[in-house]
Formats: sequence, C-alpha cells, structure tokens
Amino acid sequence: MQADLNVILPEIVISVYAMAALILTVFSGRDRMAGMLTWLTAALMTLMAVWIGMTGEGTRTAFGGMFIDDGFARFGKVTLLLAAAAVMVMGQDYMSRRRILRFEYPLLIALAAVGMMMMVSAGDLMSLYMGVELQSLALYVIAAMRRDSIKSTEAGLKYFVLGALSSGLLLYGASLIYGFAGTTLFSGILASAEGQAPVGLLIGLVLMISGMAFKVSAVPFHMWTPDVYEGAPTPVTAFFITAPKMAGLGLFARVVYDAFGGVVGDWTQVVAVLSLLSMFLGAVAGIGQRDIKRLMAYSTIAHMGYALMGLASGTVFGVQAMLVYIAIYITMNVGCFAFILGMERDGEPVTDIRSLNLYSRAHPGRAMAMLLLLFSLAGVPPLLGFFGKLYVLRAAYEGGLVWLAVAGVVASVIGAFYYLRIVYYMYFGEEGETLQADRSPVQWGFLMASAAIMLLGIVNMFGVEGMAQAAAAALVN
Repeated sequence: MQADLNVILPEIVISVYAMAALILTVFSGRDRMAGMLTWLTAALMTLMAVWIGMTGEGTRTAFGGMFIDDGFARFGKVTLLLAAAAVMVMGQDYMSRRRILRFEYPLLIALAAVGMMMMVSAGDLMSLYMGVELQSLALYVIAAMRRDSIKSTEAGLKYFVLGALSSGLLLYGASLIYGFAGTTLFSGILASAEGQAPVGLLIGLVLMISGMAFKVSAVPFHMWTPDVYEGAPTPVTAFFITAPKMAGLGLFARVVYDAFGGVVGDWTQVVAVLSLLSMFLGAVAGIGQRDIKRLMAYSTIAHMGYALMGLASGTVFGVQAMLVYIAIYITMNVGCFAFILGMERDGEPVTDIRSLNLYSRAHPGRAMAMLLLLFSLAGVPPLLGFFGKLYVLRAAYEGGLVWLAVAGVVASVIGAFYYLRIVYYMYFGEEGETLQADRSPVQWGFLMASAAIMLLGIVNMFGVEGMAQAAAAALVN
C-alpha cells in the first residue's frame, strides 16, 4: 500500500490541498481570498510539474495496474499542470475586475487537474472513468461560473447534458469490452485482443472512441464546443482549450495503445476519419465566425484533427508527433488568450474581431506578437506551428496514410484564411474606435513569451522533441 501511495503522491498532494483550502476558505474569507488562492494553486501546480518532471523515471504501477506512472504519463502531467497554472494566473486580473472570481474557481481547476492526471495514467477502465468524471464535473461548474450571464449558464447546462451523453457512450463501450475481455485492466484487454479482436470488443472500442472524441472536440462530437467556449468566461475558455485537450489526447492514446495495441489496424481507420472530419469542419466552419472565441473554438476542432493524425498513424513516431503538436498548440493558445483577455473597451470585454481594426497603430507590440501566434497557428514557416504540422504530416505519410497527409495540407490552407483575416483587420482595417491598452502585465508577459517561443523554439524546441520521443517509446512498447 505504501508503494502504491508513493506512485500517486502528486495527485494526493493536490487533492488534499484542494479539500483543505475549500474547508478553510468557506469558514474564513471566502471570495476575498480568491486572488490569493489562485496564485497559491498555480504555484502548487507548477511545483508539482517540476517535481514530476525531475524525479520520475522508468515505469511504475499502482493498485494492481490500475494506475500507470511512465514517461508518457509524466509528459502529459507536466504539460497539463503548467497549462492550467498559466491560464489561472493569466485570467486572475480579468475575473477580479469583473467581480466573477470566486474562491471555488482555482480549487475546481485543481480538482479537474487531478482528474486529468488520472486520465493520462489510467491502466484500467474503472480508473479511466473516475478520472474522466472528476475532470468533467469540475468543468461543468466553472463553465457556468458567471451566474448573472444567460450565455454562461447556457454553456454550463449544454456542456453538462452533452457531457452526460458522452459519458454514457464511454460507459457502454467499457461494459462491452469488459463483457468480452473478462477484465477491466488494459493489459488483460490487450492479451485477449492479441492478433484479432471479436466484433463485440471492437464495437465497445468504437463507443469508447466516440466518448473520448467528445472530450477532445473531434467531429462529429464537436457540437458543444463553439457555444460553450463563447458562453463561458474567457479565462475558463482559455482553460478548456488547453489542459483538458492534453488530458483527452493522452487518454485516447493510452486506451488505443495500452488496451488495443495488438489490433492497431482495427482502429487506425476510425481515428483517421475523425481526424479528416475535424480538420475540414474546423477549417471551413471557422471562416464565417465574427466572435473571436467561437473562431478559436473551430480552430481547436481543426487542431485536434491534426493531433489525431499523428495518433492515426499507429506508430511510435506518430505518438511522438502528437505530443510535440499538442505542446506547441497549448503554447500558442496560451498566448492567443493572453491577447483576447486584453481586448476591452470602456472596461467591458470585446470579442468581435472587427473591433481589431487598425489595432497595430495603437498597440504595435501586442499586434506583432499576435501576428506571430496567428501565423504559427496557420502553420506558416518558419514558425514553430509549421514544424508541429510537419511532424504529424510526416507521421501520417510514414504510417501509410498518404491521403490523410494530403487532406491535412489542403485543410491547413483553407483554415489559414480566418487567421490571416484577423491580421488584416489589425494592420489594414478601417478607421474606428480603438481598443484600450491592456492593463495586466501578466497577460502582456504571457503574450510576449508565447510569441517569442514561436520564433526561438525552432532551434531545438526547448528539448520537447526528445522528451516526446521518450514518452512515446514508453507508451508504445
């Protein structure tokens, strides 16, 4: 038991902190302590990320294989914890000024992070579902954090109802898999599916893939994404668009490789179709958007398609490409939302992209940083986003999915339109009322740092490439 607890110590630390802070805050300062709690929670997450990254080695399991601590899990945990910490710190000033920062907010994010850490370490169908639900229940609440907003309430309700549907698909698939495999452990499922899986087992896998596709906003399970991202408070949208995507893709890879790695040919085509549909719907549907949060929602759908392209290849390099891509994607979106959080006029947030007309004249530094991030999202060389796409396209090509790689290039060209349109507004738009200057040095810092990474990261990707390679090798063995 002591050895098992040592393996899950980071999760225990964050869980105990969240519960203790909740009890203490309820009986003391409540919302007056929300700002301090936000910084404290972000600091703890950063500390845990450093701890996990520096101390972990090899592969360890806990509770009879239900929980796996390997290089793949550690890569996912470090990425999602740093993303969650960055988004919390970045949005603290925004929420405080609009009086929507509640003491529950950072603690719910902490509990959601524990669920995400459980997802990337799951080695059993039961631990998988426990992680998914812990994450989801916390996210449903923070989506509706702005209680006086109809859109925010609608976002939380829509997310909850459709999330329940996806959980039902996931559970039904898990029950079918258990019925045919006779075990809930991924290692046992792999043994029973070695060589050729029965039809019932594959139906269960397809249902589970459907449930997981919902979590990563993959088409055709994307319908909740634009409305929820638009309705939720902007810092919450920034969180949705970063850390949970790492957890969802990590869980996706964990299930298909750990439980069904012996029948790769049976699931790669399903993932390839999800990738294709996501890339094209995200690219085409984003063209007509005027609200920047909805536009970023469709951007996310497209980017999840690219990430799934790496997974669809069914190779070690494909998993490495997916991990590199999601790390770059999260960095780009942290910077983009640092910019979006600063879009305001007369103290009120503005999300219409036409409000950015000639933004570069009043704020040339911020406009240039956003230009770099948008070009990187579009995959324009030589920025880091281009190399991320190059990775997944190469993975698809080497995995025998040449048609998917060609489709990815076409979708990327289509999707570049709405990124370049924002650049056009900022530099060549019509005369109009200018947005106010950002008052938060933290948001400015994240924006500039993210843009700088898109330029400087082309040298050696700050070592992410090597870490992703080791993580992929730990999963696909």
